[in-house]
Amino acid sequence: MAIYPKLIMDALSKVRYPGTGKDLVSAEMVEDDIRIDGNKVTFSLIFEKPNDPFIRSVVKAAETAINTYVDPKVEIKGNIQVKTKQVARPEPDKLLPQVKNIIAVSSGKGGVGKSTVAANLAVALAQLGYKVGLLDADIFGPSMPKMFNVEDARPYMETVGERELIKPIEKYGVKLLSIGFFVSKEDAVLWRGSMASNALKQLIADANWGELDFFLLDLPPGTSDIHLTLVQTLAITGAVVVSTPQEVALADARKGISMFTGEKIDVPVLGLIENMAWFTPAELPENKYYIFGKEGCKKLAEELSIPLIGQIPIVQSICEGGDSGKPVALDTDSLTGMAFKQLAENMVAQLNYRNENLAPTKRVEVTTTRKH
Repeated sequence: MAIYPKLIMDALSKVRYPGTGKDLVSAEMVEDDIRIDGNKVTFSLIFEKPNDPFIRSVVKAAETAINTYVDPKVEIKGNIQVKTKQVARPEPDKLLPQVKNIIAVSSGKGGVGKSTVAANLAVALAQLGYKVGLLDADIFGPSMPKMFNVEDARPYMETVGERELIKPIEKYGVKLLSIGFFVSKEDAVLWRGSMASNALKQLIADANWGELDFFLLDLPPGTSDIHLTLVQTLAITGAVVVSTPQEVALADARKGISMFTGEKIDVPVLGLIENMAWFTPAELPENKYYIFGKEGCKKLAEELSIPLIGQIPIVQSICEGGDSGKPVALDTDSLTGMAFKQLAENMVAQLNYRNENLAPTKRVEVTTTRKH
C-alpha cells in the first residue's frame, strides 16, 4: 500500500504521552520532518527534557502504532529520532569550561570556623582582582546566605545559549549559590544522601558560573557522601584544610588531609589553615593569648610536609562580621582583614606552584563490578 504522511500522523494520534495524557499529535511532539522512502519511514519526536523518563516507552509505542495502523511492513524500528527542547548538560569533564581552578575548603570536624574562612577567603581573592565563585556545599548547614547578608535573595533562571541556568547571587565581588536560597531558613534540611547529592550537582552543572579564576567549594565538615559526589563531579585543583590548634581538631584535620591525598581521590592539599590561632583583644592588638594551644597546625603541617598558608586570630569583629553579613576581609586595614589577604596571597602562590609542577587533577571515576 502507498504510505502518506497523514497516515503516519493518524497512527501517532493514537499514542498518548504518559506525562500529560495528550496524544503525540495534539501535544505537538511530532516534528515536521516525516520522510518516506518506499517502506522506510523516518521522523522525530520532541520531548521537553533529555532525561524524560518516558522517551523509550513512547518511541516504542509510536513504532507499534505505525506497524498496527499503517502497515506491518513499514520499516520504522530505529528510525524515530529523539529531540529535546532543553539541551542536555555538558559531559562531566566539560561542566565548567570557563573555570580555571576549583578549590575545596574542608575541615575534619565542625566548629572550627571553616565556613567563615571560606567566605572571607572568597572575598579576599575578589579584592585581589580575581573572578571568584563560592558554592555553599554544606547542604545540611548552609550558612553563606547569612554571612553575605543575602538570606532573602532568590536566584532566578536565565537563558544561556539553549539552556535555562540558575543565575548565582553576586555580593562583594563573589558569585554565590547555596541550598539555603531554596529552603526556609527556619526549617532543617532533612534529605537522604542521594537527594542532597543531586541538589549539589544541580547547583554546579545547571548554574551560570561563567568565567572564574577560583571556584571555592565550602564542604560539610568531616567526610561524607557529599565529598564523594564532588570529587566524582568535578576535577578539584586543590584542597585547603581548616583546623584549630587543639589536639582533638588536629586529629580530625589529619583524617581530612588523608582523604584528599589517598590513592582513590588524589587531590593535592595546597595547605593547612590555622583558625582561632590566638586571641587578640581589640584594645591590645599586639597581645596574643593562645587559648586553644600554640601552633598546633604549624606542627602538623611540618609533620605532613604541607604548607601552613594562614593563621587567623580570634577577634570579636570576625563573629560580628559573620552575623551582620559583612565579612571582615572587606576591611583590609584590620588585623583579620590583613590575615585573610595574606592567606589569599599564600594560597595563590601554592596553587601556582601546584599547577606548574603537578598534572591536572582528574575526576574520580565510579567503577561498578557486576556479580555473576
